[in-house]
Amino acid sequence: MISNHDGPSESKEEKITRLLLTELHPFKGYPALRGIMPRNQPYLVRDDDPTMIQLVARIKERGVTYPGVVRPDPEGGYEIISGQRRHRASELAGIPDMPVIVRDLDDEEAVTEMIDSNVNREDVLPSERAWAYRLRLEVSRHQGARTDLTSPHDAAKFRSDDEIGKSLGISGDTLRRFAALTELIAPLLDMVDNRQLGVTPAAVLSALARDEQALVLDAMEYAQNTPSVSQAQRLKKASQEGKLTTELARAVLSEEKKAEAEKVSFPLNAIRKYFPRSYTPQRMQETILKLLEAWQKKRQRSQER
Repeated sequence: MISNHDGPSESKEEKITRLLLTELHPFKGYPALRGIMPRNQPYLVRDDDPTMIQLVARIKERGVTYPGVVRPDPEGGYEIISGQRRHRASELAGIPDMPVIVRDLDDEEAVTEMIDSNVNREDVLPSERAWAYRLRLEVSRHQGARTDLTSPHDAAKFRSDDEIGKSLGISGDTLRRFAALTELIAPLLDMVDNRQLGVTPAAVLSALARDEQALVLDAMEYAQNTPSVSQAQRLKKASQEGKLTTELARAVLSEEKKAEAEKVSFPLNAIRKYFPRSYTPQRMQETILKLLEAWQKKRQRSQER
């Protein structure tokens, strides 16, 4: 049941309301991806995640300070659109209810709200980001951008992806690259989450058939190696030519990888003015990294979702 209001209304139509946790349940999924996307939503709730542990501690101390967003479920209760982590943290903290805003959202509006509310989180896994971006592409197609595309690889055929990417603070290419990861078999996607396999080579491998991906996974285990971008591209080309075999994959993965480290560089004269003259380039780099670490920690403390 709905209890008393918890705070000022956001508008004449919307008010922050407290609902029992037992009345709230996870989003049931976007129709086009039901049975395809694990858990029917992109984001995991991990009890042992450090940010989750911090969130539970904060909620024990002062409760949920930022309301979730839910929508009425015709079958009873409410679907959580934004606030799944706050819901679980409240359960772990022993709090029976939480503040929410109840909105009548259609499936496309619900997906957009869910993704936009999580886009700036620091702890989002590559697999979560991949499914979130795949969802946004599906919504775009449903709303009329295109309706004849069935695979994230086909998304490169139209440029509205660039507009979607811009709304998320990324490029269209990055959007498509992450969305393509949803075509990976589970063990390869787990390797991306665990930082054992880079996003770019993984996106290239996602173009392979699932049995070919399993073949490449076997080759990785055989060679105790993961592919570079160029190696992944060679495997993809072999697949397109019908020449990808276990022997070829093992041979490619057994080669020593060329250095393909992704680097961000700045002209020395562009940053020199921010440092004392005595600072060497190495010391400048170390200082920049320390400042970035402090900035990241500050952002994590300020986020509750």
